[in-house]
Order: sequence, then structure tokens, then C-alpha cells
Amino acid sequence: MAQTIAGMTERQKSLAFFTLITALVLEIVDVTIINTALPAMQADFAARGYDLGGSAAQWIAAGYSLAFGLLLVLGGRLGDIFGGRAMFLCGVAGFTLASVLCGVAADPALLIAARVAQGAAGAIMAPQVMAVIQILYDPVERIGRLAWFGVIGGLAGIAGPILGGLLIAADIAGLGWRAVFLINLPIGLAALVAGWRFLPREVTHKGGRIDVIGTLAFGAALAAMLVPLVRGEHAGLDRGSLLLLCASPLLLWAAWKGLTRRARAGKPVIFDPELMADPLFRTGALIGLIFSAANTGFLFVFAHALQSRLGYSPLQTGLVHIPFSAGVMLGMGFVGRRYLARAGKWMLVCSSALLVFAYGGALAWIVAGGPGLVLLMPALLASGVGMGTLSGPVSPVALARVDRRHAGAASGILKTVLQMGSAFGIALVGSAYFALGASGVLAAIGVILLLLAGCFVLALSLPERIFDQRN
Repeated sequence: MAQTIAGMTERQKSLAFFTLITALVLEIVDVTIINTALPAMQADFAARGYDLGGSAAQWIAAGYSLAFGLLLVLGGRLGDIFGGRAMFLCGVAGFTLASVLCGVAADPALLIAARVAQGAAGAIMAPQVMAVIQILYDPVERIGRLAWFGVIGGLAGIAGPILGGLLIAADIAGLGWRAVFLINLPIGLAALVAGWRFLPREVTHKGGRIDVIGTLAFGAALAAMLVPLVRGEHAGLDRGSLLLLCASPLLLWAAWKGLTRRARAGKPVIFDPELMADPLFRTGALIGLIFSAANTGFLFVFAHALQSRLGYSPLQTGLVHIPFSAGVMLGMGFVGRRYLARAGKWMLVCSSALLVFAYGGALAWIVAGGPGLVLLMPALLASGVGMGTLSGPVSPVALARVDRRHAGAASGILKTVLQMGSAFGIALVGSAYFALGASGVLAAIGVILLLLAGCFVLALSLPERIFDQRN
């Protein structure tokens, strides 16, 4: 059998790829499953004399996302230095251990600490997935492989809340909500065994040192940006949070200036400034940021309004989302895989235009009082297809011309940008939704459509030929 660019046969590469998919499943399921488990956690801790209300519940959900977002760039850089395989195994091991600690936590404080540790381990694990794919496959081959992310990601997104409900209802061995974390133990162990056997031992250009100054500087800037947004999702933005948020661009600018100075002096840096000199990477990352804000804002408002304005139960709300998830799988797994290499930027342009009508139509249905699900289902299916054919291509487009030496750092930056976009979406769209009461859905539609218009314009600015270079 012919050998590939990584010195591996196609079968070996496929085994490595599906090992990496495990990390995607762990990441998505763990984010979606927690919302199902929170009420059961509150009841359990209350029965044992702990108050798991307001702030504590908020940080159980947000502690993971915050640690994940803050440490992604460092996780990517660690992969560049020590190798994607080694850091993938470390991340999976840490994630599995932290999941067990979540499952055995005796009080809310320990559970929050374990969730933060889980997010930190996820930030080490997640960038290696894209980094190893970046190295194993050329830009066009990545399109087909990344299409699997849409299929598996869509299934994992659907399965998370359902699996959480089933595990809690089954109350296996009296574990209750703890089973939603402990189930990661067998999955994590299987991923460790598969990763040890199937991932290539040399997948990056090793060497270099960790940029401690840059890590702390960018971490402070991202914390100033993400902490107020995460808090604001539940508690609103107070004066201190607003000041911190306003200071974040200055901190980010200072971190960037320090990074470029250290790079010119030949000192270690958290990522090579040359990455930002690539216009395709910059534009792709910006599209990802804006789309992530629009998509997260849409899903948040849609789910909340279904329950608060139309009286749907949580289960009914989850079931209504099935056409959306099916559309995502169709968009990523079929349309994107088949046509992105030929359509290039026009797939992103058309997807942005489709989402203007699909997202707007789904929310307009709520404004109209929910006049029959038969009218909503096509809008949700189209929303999923648009989401899949826009979000799926963002990574292969942004990384198409990135040098493989910087694969880990580029992947970490891209995932950090998407995480920031999600936080911005909740803050921007959520604020418009809650601030205007009865007119909140209309205000949310306006913000979402403006964001999608930005994606449309940026997609038009992309080069006509994207996948004509091999990296």
C-alpha cells in the first residue's frame, strides 16, 4: 500500500483520524450534557445541605468554558513544541481524570475546581486534533476528513442532552447526575489506548521553549474579555465588568506588541507573528468569530424563547432542534465535503445569505406566536445546512496556507477565536433580547442579521482560489 506524506498508509491515517474524533465527542458532549444535569445537581446538593444556586451553578457551567478559552493558544503551542501525539495523550488523560473528580466531588467548590481542570485539559487536547489533521492531510484532503466533524459533531450535540437525561433517570448504582461525568472514564481510557497505538509518534517540528510572558499577557487580555462575558450571560454586566471589558482591547494590543518585540529579538513566542501576516488566516478567523457570535446568539434566543414565550418544555425544545442538527450534518458531511474545493469562497458567501433568511425566518416564527411546526421545520433545516456549510469550511479555509510548523498554534488561535465569538454572541444578542422585553426577539433578529451581513462581506473579500497551495 502506498505511503503517505506522514509515512503512513491510508488505513493507518484513518485509524489515527477516528482516534482524534473521540476528542471531539468528549468535548461536545461534555458541554451539552451539563445543562441537562444542573437541576439534578442542585437537588442533590440541596439535600445534603449545600446551596447550589445562582453563582455556583453559573460557574459549574462556565468554569469549563473559561479555562478552555483561556488556555487554547497555550495548548496549541505545547503541541508544536512537544508533539501533537504526546499532548493529545496528556490532554485526554487530564480530561479523564478531571471527569472522575467531577463525578466524585463532595461539594460545589470541588465540583467547580474539577470543571476548571476539565476545561484546562480540554484546551490541551482539542488543538491537537486539528493540528494532527493539518499534518496528515493536504488542504483539499482535509475537506473530506473535516466533513466527518459535522456528522459526528451533530450527532454528539443531539446525543448530549438525551444521554444526560437517560443516565440521570437510570440512576445507575445510585450515581444520579454523577454518571454524566463518570461515563467519560471508559471513553477516555479507550481514547488513550487508541492514541498510543494509532497516532504517529512524530507529527510536528519539535523544539523551542514556552513563552511564559506571552502566555500570561494574552491570558490576562482574554480573561479581561471572557470573564465579564461569561458572568454577563447569567448576572448581567456591572460597572467593574464593563471596565474590564473595555480594558481588554488595550491589554490585547499590549500583548501583541510584546509578542512582536520578542519575535524580532529571537526570543520564544507563544505563536509566530507571521501567522497574522497571512491574509487568508486573518479573514477566515474573523469570519469564524462573527459567525460564532451570530450562531450562538441565535441558538440561545431560539431555545429560550421557545420555553419562555411559547411554553415549550425542555424536552420539547430539544426535540425541535433535531431538524437543525440534521441540517448541520447534511451541510458539513455532504455539501461542504463535495463542493467546497470547487466553490471556494462562494460557499461561504451563499451560506451567509441563506442564514439571513433561515435564522430570521425561525425567529420570526416565534414572533408570530408559533403558528404550526410545519412552518418552522424547513427554516430549521435550512438553518442547519447554512450553519454546516459556513462553520465547516472556516477551519480548512483559514488553515489552507498555514505552514505545518505552526499547525498547533494556528489551531489553538482559531478555536480561541470561536470561543470568544460564542461569548460575544451571548453578550450582544442576549442583551438585545432581554433589554427590550416584548420586542426582544425582533431586536435579537436585527443584531444577528447585522453579524451575518459582516460574514457575507468578509466572505466576498476572500481570494477566488483558496486550495491551490499545499502545506
